[in-house]
This record gives sequence, structure tokens and C-alpha cells, in this order.
Amino acid sequence: MNAPLNADALFASSIPVDDDAAHHHRTIWISDVHLGTAGCKADFLLDFLRWNDSDTLYLVGDIIDGWQLKKGWTWRQSHNDVVQKILRKARKGTRVVYVPGNHDEFARGYVEHAFGGIDVAYEATHVTADGRRLLVTHGDLFDGVIRHAKWLACLGDTLYTFVLALNHWVNRARVRMGFGYWSLSQYLKHKVKNAVAFIADFEHALIGEARRRGFDGVVCGHIHKAEMRMIDGVLYCNDGDWVESLTALVEDHAGRLEIIEWKTLGQRRLLASSGSVPEAA
Repeated sequence: MNAPLNADALFASSIPVDDDAAHHHRTIWISDVHLGTAGCKADFLLDFLRWNDSDTLYLVGDIIDGWQLKKGWTWRQSHNDVVQKILRKARKGTRVVYVPGNHDEFARGYVEHAFGGIDVAYEATHVTADGRRLLVTHGDLFDGVIRHAKWLACLGDTLYTFVLALNHWVNRARVRMGFGYWSLSQYLKHKVKNAVAFIADFEHALIGEARRRGFDGVVCGHIHKAEMRMIDGVLYCNDGDWVESLTALVEDHAGRLEIIEWKTLGQRRLLASSGSVPEAA
């Protein structure tokens, strides 16, 4: 394992972005898009993908929500547009790696195959520009509820879907009052003590696995909470999601890792150009 990471040199909480120019990163990680659900903010993700390119794009699980598609079909044109945008990036030379999660676990049956230039992998190893090795995994394999009580996870998913629907109407009201995007579901989750404890256990489980296997850090999704910090000398990165936090993790060409938040970048650009945010708000 390499020498301990210099946190200040390698990452920060957010990255300033010029709203008038597309940005090219060495690497982009996105996860938990949940295409096929009413809560998916496909319009916002599409805006992000239009303004951000990379040499490598990691899709870190739960891109398509197979659980929800079994219950009912919610697939807007914007969902098609996201898929087409990713395929177009692959055709133009972006290396796209798809690491399935629990909601799109059906894709794990196609590991080591490529579709439309997209490589499907059970997990991935990413080497940063400065030589650091990062384990890339969705994270559900380190979630005890998913592994040992899937029925409970499905029940929780149903309740979560209800909160996301409520979140939609809350934000429609906020837009009419001139306020920006805000996640009710994320606010509630961070206020529940059991949820906070679960997140801490999840983070330490992933850090323990990364350390055991000799990685310098780990990149994951799954819990819909964007985070980047050192835990016991190992770098923990969660790229967030596109139903609540609207975030992505990016690496520049020097190996610096940052979290980008659409609500503070893309939202500002769209408000400036049109005076409103997309209907998905």
C-alpha cells in the first residue's frame, strides 16, 4: 500500500466550475441514477453530462432501477436521452465502465461483456493520475440489510419512493416561490439517528475491505450521501446520487478528486438562461 494520502492536496468538498464552458476531467463517477422511477432527476443529469466530459466514466450501480420497473413503468424521454448521451460518449472515445448495484443486479449476469462500448464489471480498480489505487464498487455487498433481509430492503424502497414523490411536490412549490432545489428525503434521512448509524457502519465496512485488499481508497454509491474524507488513513469517496443530492465525483489530470453538486452549478446556469429549472424539479 502506498504512503498515506495528503487529504488537502488530493481532494476538496466542491469544485468551482465556469458555467459557460464544458469541462474535461480525467475521470467521472456517477451512481444511483434510478432510471425508470419517478424520482429520477434525468433532466439534471443530462445537463451535467452535456457540460462535463472525461477520459473515463464510471457508472457505479443503480443506473437503471430494476426493482421499480417490476412494479410499474416510469420511463420518460429524458431517461432515453441519458442512455443515448452515455452511449454517444462511449462512441466518441470515453472509456465507460458499468459496475452494477442492487437495483440493477440483473446486469451482473453480463460481467466481462461489453455493450455499445460500455464494459460491465463486478467491481473495478481505478489508478489515479498520481498512482493511487481505488476500489470502485456500488456498495450494496457491504449492506447487511441487502445481504440478509432483502424483503426489508424492498419495504424500505417502497417507503423511500413515497418520500421521493412528496419531495417532487415540495420542490414544485419551492420553484413557484423562487427557491432552488432542496431534498426533503435527504433532510429526513440525516435526521434519523438509526440512518446516521447505518451510514457510519457502511463507511467503515468499505474502508475495512479496501485496507484488507491493499487499496488506498474506495469509491462507492448506494446510500445516496455524497461524501469524501479520510477514515483511518484510507480515502472514502461516495459519489452521491441523482434522485437526492444530484452529485458526481470527478478527478482532474493531476489526480485531485472533487465532488460536483448540480444544484449549485447546473441549477445556476439554467436559472440564468431560462428563469426556471426543468420540470423534474
